[in-house]
Amino acid sequence: MSTIFHRLARLVRHRWAERQLNQALPVAVLAELEQLIAQSELRHTGQVCICVEAGLPWSYIWGHATPRQRALSLFSKLRVWDTEHNNGVLIYLLMADHAIEIVADRALHRTMGQEQWQTLISDMRSAFKGGHYAVGLRGALERVSRQLEERFPRLPGKRDTTHDELPDMPVVERHLPGR
Repeated sequence: MSTIFHRLARLVRHRWAERQLNQALPVAVLAELEQLIAQSELRHTGQVCICVEAGLPWSYIWGHATPRQRALSLFSKLRVWDTEHNNGVLIYLLMADHAIEIVADRALHRTMGQEQWQTLISDMRSAFKGGHYAVGLRGALERVSRQLEERFPRLPGKRDTTHDELPDMPVVERHLPGR
């Protein structure tokens, strides 16, 4: 009985978070992040994807899925893993669980230590606690972009069409009925 109660309580919490999403990340902030991603990708060969969900889909809640499992699923669904240089990165935020996950493809993952990722996540968490979602995401994007520029710079004059393999607009997943 308590398992069903916990699932239902989690479902309510996740659906309730849907209402906070527009306040946390208004359209203007999403447009700004899209521009920052596009500018960033002109300086390196990596691909950056930001994905924000207020809450998990029902099937993930019912199956006791973790935010990490959802991030890995979206890494695949959004094809971040399928970039030319294997250096894509997903910055994932699950608002209902206050969870932040960063999933990096093979080439980028090999060049950055776990401590660097944890520091980045900690800084994002601090910004989010104060309700500064735009600041936290901008900072994360800036730091990830810097890492990509250092390790995978776009060489001037070299013809490379990989700068726009993935859409630059942050992905906002919504799970309320009728949306």
